[in-house]
Amino acid sequence: MSDSVISGIQVAIDGPASAGKSTVAKLVAAKYGYVYLDTGAMYRAITWAAMDAKVALDDEAAVMVVVEKTPIHFAPGTPDQLVFAGDQDVTRVIREETVTNNVSTVAALPAVRAALTAQMQTIAAAGGIVMDGRDIGTTVLPNAQVKIFLEASVAERAQRRFKENQAKGIDVSLATLEQEIAARDYKDSHRATSPLTQATDAELVDTTSLTIEEVVNKIADAIDKYINLQA
Repeated sequence: MSDSVISGIQVAIDGPASAGKSTVAKLVAAKYGYVYLDTGAMYRAITWAAMDAKVALDDEAAVMVVVEKTPIHFAPGTPDQLVFAGDQDVTRVIREETVTNNVSTVAALPAVRAALTAQMQTIAAAGGIVMDGRDIGTTVLPNAQVKIFLEASVAERAQRRFKENQAKGIDVSLATLEQEIAARDYKDSHRATSPLTQATDAELVDTTSLTIEEVVNKIADAIDKYINLQA
């Protein structure tokens, strides 16, 4: 088996908010020496930039002006990679509740999705990449060799977000988080363009009762299975 087969793999991980996508995607990428691309951070960065510019988030033309003026790039960081919108480090601010509760509105805009999807596909073209989001296996990387769809109950995902917020000093009640996550699920799965849905050839992994290590191992099993089939 050639090194190009192993290094050229595209791994698409999809699922709803707080299903554990980013956490496990980073670990899987590190395990195989692949690049990790946080697509959600790209949409969050544009949402933050549009809010900062005081643009109406449902005004597609206005948001596209922001997209065109705001190059997004990533840089190594500890413990997480850094996210930049233009020359502004937005790593922390894009995780705040104001951005979290508005990103679905921006992500639903067809022109914005098309522009960011093109950027993602350019980055992923060389392979050796793990990408997580909501439409990676269906739209962004429809030919990805390994596709995973993560899910977990709303209650479990709210509990995870609650713990993350506490660690960051963000005070939002568990009940509020459950309502926000359920609302975001509805928006993401009902948007007209590239809705959240499981690709027909994606492996479903319910993370509700699994540890992070167990989820990573399940994804690694799928990757290893693909690699072994190419031998």
